[in-house]
Amino acid sequence: MTKPNDNPADPFKKALAEATKAMADDFDLSVSYSVDPAGVSGDNMRLPQVSRRMTREEVLLARGTADALALHRRYHDNATHAKYAPPGDMARELYEAMETARCEAMGARDMPGTAGNIDAKIGYEASRQGFASITQASEAPLPVAAGYLIRHLATGRDLPEGADNVMELWRGFMEQKASDTLENLDDVLADQSAFAKLARQVITDLGYGDQLGEDPDGEDEEAEDDGQEDGEQDEEQPDSSGNEDDGEEAEADPEQTQEQTQDPTQAQVSLDDLADQEQGDETEMPDGEAPLEPPAPQPISEADPDYAVYIQDFDEEVLAEELAEPQELERLRAYLDQQLEPLKGAVSRLANKLQRRLQAQQNRSWEFDREEGILDAGRLARVVANPTTPLSFKVEKDTEFRDTVVTLLLDNSGSMRGRPISIAAICADVLARTLERCNVKVEILGFTTKLWKGGNSRETWLNAGREQQPGRLNDLRHIIYKGADAPWRRTRDNLGLMMKEGLLKENIDGEALEWAHRRMVARPEARKILMVISDGAPVDDSTLSVNPANYLEKHLRDVIAMVEKRKQVELLAIGIGHDVTRYYDRAVTITDVDQLAGAMTEQLAALFDSDPRARARVMGIKRAS
Repeated sequence: MTKPNDNPADPFKKALAEATKAMADDFDLSVSYSVDPAGVSGDNMRLPQVSRRMTREEVLLARGTADALALHRRYHDNATHAKYAPPGDMARELYEAMETARCEAMGARDMPGTAGNIDAKIGYEASRQGFASITQASEAPLPVAAGYLIRHLATGRDLPEGADNVMELWRGFMEQKASDTLENLDDVLADQSAFAKLARQVITDLGYGDQLGEDPDGEDEEAEDDGQEDGEQDEEQPDSSGNEDDGEEAEADPEQTQEQTQDPTQAQVSLDDLADQEQGDETEMPDGEAPLEPPAPQPISEADPDYAVYIQDFDEEVLAEELAEPQELERLRAYLDQQLEPLKGAVSRLANKLQRRLQAQQNRSWEFDREEGILDAGRLARVVANPTTPLSFKVEKDTEFRDTVVTLLLDNSGSMRGRPISIAAICADVLARTLERCNVKVEILGFTTKLWKGGNSRETWLNAGREQQPGRLNDLRHIIYKGADAPWRRTRDNLGLMMKEGLLKENIDGEALEWAHRRMVARPEARKILMVISDGAPVDDSTLSVNPANYLEKHLRDVIAMVEKRKQVELLAIGIGHDVTRYYDRAVTITDVDQLAGAMTEQLAALFDSDPRARARVMGIKRAS
């Protein structure tokens, strides 16, 4: 008998967790149930929450999600996947969707019971995203359709309602372009490497071959060819002595050759010789061999290997709370709120406008006949007709944006002191709250230097003899005001640090942008957006006084070019009082800091706009307010 305090769903959760570990063939896996999005992080798997009521929908969704994640863990190899993964956005989405479908199809073949569970999961997701109501292929996501087609062809199973609609809208196009390639699907399904090559060919057939990057097998084949050529050259080379007649002499006098081979003075190496070789005393290297050299140091910057830094020992990456006591941060935050009290109304209205625009793009649906929620007025008539009929409630469901993280990189240089840094701080604060409500993670970073005029780096350079063109000659300070995974309420006071006297000094934008880019690339989110807020070009008197005048500006341009070429991160910038469109392709320049909130809102809303033409109008044109 179940005790009153026991959760009746616990036995089901425990049984599902054990079955999931067995299916994944990983008994060290930790399975939990959460309202957070389902997924796997390391050895931890999150499944959808199952309430005490254990509704049929909850149970099917939990089982289907568990099966899908377990099969992916069982049949998927990360190293192989990464080797063939394309760099382009659309190509990578197609590649990921087809690999997921492969793992699920393998499970359906080896463990037929998983097929029905995963069908329930696919049907639930298709219903949430409103796939059944889509009438045009342009409105349906091609990567999702490609994954559905792979699963359908591999298993022969019909897709749930909504999912079948998306697949059929794109099926004619995909089969017309890639039918010859897909004929080999059954032969490669169990071999991830072979399937990855097939997926890349399908991507090429669909017209996205330019996003595949270099052939991952090309380098291996080239290395093998080089090795074979080297071997052939070695065989053609004469003996090391350089005497081409040695072979003839050996054949002419075999006894002499035998005597030389058996001579113990030549067959053995003395201990003294070994000692000399170990000590390296006057020992000559054999011809054709070079002395071992230490490996070349890694370049400071991925964007420009020639970019130099005199010393990095004094640089720091620091959390905002480590630069001030909690009481001081609280006081600075109160001061920031006081300074911007007149602007809060306008900024809040813009934030609400942004939230409405973002939420308007989310597909909404309703769940009816729920035990709690909003009273369903449309079904009150049956209650009036039959008072014993229970009340009916409905619950609104929102479709989240594709997994997204936004980083705000704020210039914390001395030229931002006063009103610009105050408005930048409050705008970052309000946007973080707004995007968090829309399930978009936000990271807030700042960059400056520890001291004026070079700090410890310059002192070290002076004491060492003033090397010519030493490279960057100042101590960096990169500040983390809010991590992407940290909730806004825990980091609210940190933004007050920007009001601290003496914090804002000089700005080296290139290294800060490269730092923020590295942090974003390491994130697991599918979409990454980086917004830079600055008031002009990089300036550091210490560095520019002993290097070319465009040293820091050139590095900034190189970093921007690298970020935009790799396309792992969507980069945009807002210049305050200075034209930053000469650096960034996607940029807006504002002449009054009061326009910052509106510019940030407009730029972010455009990034999430589902209409590509509207997005292009805002993001594809350099403009100045």
